[in-house]
Amino acid sequence: MKSLLFKKIDAFTDGRSCGNPAGAVYADTDITDGEMQRIAYELRGFVSETVFVFPPDDGTHDYRLRYFSCEREVPFCGHGTIAVMYDLLSRDASASQFVRISTMKGILTVENRIADENAVYIAAPEPAYFDNGFDTEELACAMNLSPDRISASRPVTMVNAGQNVLIIPLETIDDVTGASPDYETIRAHCLAHNAEVINIWTPDTQHRANRYRTRVFAPTFGYLEDPATGSGNAALAYHLKQSGEWDGTPFSIEQGADRVNPNIIKVIWKDDRVYFGGCAMVKIEGNYFL
Repeated sequence: MKSLLFKKIDAFTDGRSCGNPAGAVYADTDITDGEMQRIAYELRGFVSETVFVFPPDDGTHDYRLRYFSCEREVPFCGHGTIAVMYDLLSRDASASQFVRISTMKGILTVENRIADENAVYIAAPEPAYFDNGFDTEELACAMNLSPDRISASRPVTMVNAGQNVLIIPLETIDDVTGASPDYETIRAHCLAHNAEVINIWTPDTQHRANRYRTRVFAPTFGYLEDPATGSGNAALAYHLKQSGEWDGTPFSIEQGADRVNPNIIKVIWKDDRVYFGGCAMVKIEGNYFL
């Protein structure tokens, strides 16, 4: 029987919002792909993704991370990365300001700003942009929205910053917080259009300190909604930068259906990359026996 250090860590929260739960397995022993998938499946409904943290393979990075949902391996998981890196760096008094992680999306930089901002920042994977041309009537039907609630002044588009994120601009915060898509309907729509994640967003916010409100849905990974995301919001940030709506000044995104107590994702532009940041809280710690 194998014994693995396990933590349930809520990302993008200091306790005032719900955050986004991730499983963290610190794998200092051999573990197979099948065993990782089995653990992630067993944790379905408890966490959205499970992150497996390994020692480095070589001198190019400090940690190696792999991500699994209950259905499959995920190329990159932003909230899971925030969760494990905040946990690791907050417990290491001698931690460097910058560390490197190896993922399926390449070597990514993590910046430790815990002392100054109570946050770690993750360099989002390099973006891939997809042509516009999405049918708003079809999208509105799939999302259970009135077509006139999709903004006519901003494009529907898709950007990959870890996953293929379909980005849908809505008019108001009420449109975003009140959205109620059906899981099977948007899953079928995503699978038919090569999308993995849907981000609905608006510049209309509850709190003036934040610049955008979002909600993110991830039906192709086996669940409906991600309450606080890294890659989903990084894709939006890349789109805003490319379209000229964002000049690179740091800003915050409020995310979730809870209008008054949203989760907060910080965004900066550095070295021609989007970095997303936040804190995390360990809620459960123990041993996972396999």
